[in-house]
Amino acid sequence: MPMPTAAHIDNPRYVLIGSGVMSAHLGVMLKRLDPTARLQVYEVASTLSPEASDGWHNAGTGHAGLCELSYTPHPEADGSVDVSNALDIFHQFEHSRQFWASAVRDGLIDTPSDFIRPVPHISFVQTAPQVDFLRARYQAMQQHHFFSEMAYTEDRDQIARWAPLLVEGRSDVPIASTRVDAGTDVNFGAAARKLLGWLAEQDGCGVATRCRVVGLDRTAGGWRVTVRDEASRKTLTREADFVFIGAGGGSLPLLQKSGIDESKGFGGFPIGGQWLVCDKPEIVERHHAKVYGQALGAAPTMAVPHLDTRVIDGKRAILFGPFAAWTTKFLHEGGRHTDLLRSVKLDNIGPMTKVGLYNLPLVKYLIQQGLQSMESRMKELRTFYPDANRQDWHLVDAGIRVQAIKREDGQAGIVHYGTEIVTDADRTLSALLGASPGASVCAYLMLGVIRKCLPQLLEGETGRERMGGMIPQWDEDLRASGAADRYRALHGSASSALGLSQAEQVG
Repeated sequence: MPMPTAAHIDNPRYVLIGSGVMSAHLGVMLKRLDPTARLQVYEVASTLSPEASDGWHNAGTGHAGLCELSYTPHPEADGSVDVSNALDIFHQFEHSRQFWASAVRDGLIDTPSDFIRPVPHISFVQTAPQVDFLRARYQAMQQHHFFSEMAYTEDRDQIARWAPLLVEGRSDVPIASTRVDAGTDVNFGAAARKLLGWLAEQDGCGVATRCRVVGLDRTAGGWRVTVRDEASRKTLTREADFVFIGAGGGSLPLLQKSGIDESKGFGGFPIGGQWLVCDKPEIVERHHAKVYGQALGAAPTMAVPHLDTRVIDGKRAILFGPFAAWTTKFLHEGGRHTDLLRSVKLDNIGPMTKVGLYNLPLVKYLIQQGLQSMESRMKELRTFYPDANRQDWHLVDAGIRVQAIKREDGQAGIVHYGTEIVTDADRTLSALLGASPGASVCAYLMLGVIRKCLPQLLEGETGRERMGGMIPQWDEDLRASGAADRYRALHGSASSALGLSQAEQVG
């Protein structure tokens, strides 16, 4: 699909800053809800979706709560495990699956295997206390129709059949695993580029790279957006009714530039990352799963270790990590080492200072991670894959996540690991901050932006039908016990459209 990267339109109603999964999904939703809409996407980098959405810059996990132990806290005093957060994330990810399936059916996306593939999701723990936790987690989750197909075992032979690398060379310490065959590996950058390709071909839509937004000024009816062309160094202005800031690590500076009251007190804490990667065929072919374990020590949620099958640009590999790293940059491309310092303002200096005071173990952890030797990284890998050899693995950079810091938490300065959407009182500007499970639940989040800022697009029979065509469950709660049959029907239909249904039938 051809991809214009220097298309500017006049008089856009909507301006979307950043070309990642959030802007791509929001842009397509807006255009399909209002086919007459004029819409402009600006990207500062020279390519589309190069930052957090890029295949190498995130885990590629279709986060659905199937294997991520950080989404379910340790047991209560009575031994029970609260799985409500996992249910919420699963429900939200279903929005994305349905949106992608409708895009395939309606011809917006071709060859879904370019961005989504079936990969089983496995939780793996070791030591008796962790086995007890995983067993309790399984017992709580398996009762719900979202997780009814989850399997559990403490049998080493069964775990070896699921993921042989986990067992070979391992000591006799107790181990356990859960497995769900309906997991996915997702290249969010590829998905975003496909959607932007469709959007760029629509009348009244423009997608432009190497365009840096340098000014956001409120007008009587919305916003004046000042853009600098990084190639020619010329500037242009566009006035829009609504602006969405989905620029990844670049969102916080732009939010601050807007000057809206709701931005006051927000800060950002950048966390870099690295992966160990193995592309040796004889090893890669023996591991077909995403295997998540428990966070280590002071590790942030985004650094929970996992051993993943990845398919990027048609090539399979195994990734382990991520290893967190200290950085002061907010972006890989176009970021500066002064980004963190420049983000400190009078209104957020208190929360930013408290990040250091209340999160000294985290800061120490990030610095130690960045200074790790290859052998120390291999030692962590061997907690998952005991027989791993140094010569089979190499290190690559992962993405930069700018974690949102809020002042209104009571104990201000706590680093947030979720996703924050900040909207002004007039509902003419929204900005997205934060990290996991962000990309996975992009359709749900962007539907939320439309509900809050542009609810008129969902009013009337036409609006409801158009959104229902994109996300059939958009106004339903499939978590309810009475919704099991409806969930199975919608899930199965989406799986079929995305080419996933055959794999989900494998036991």
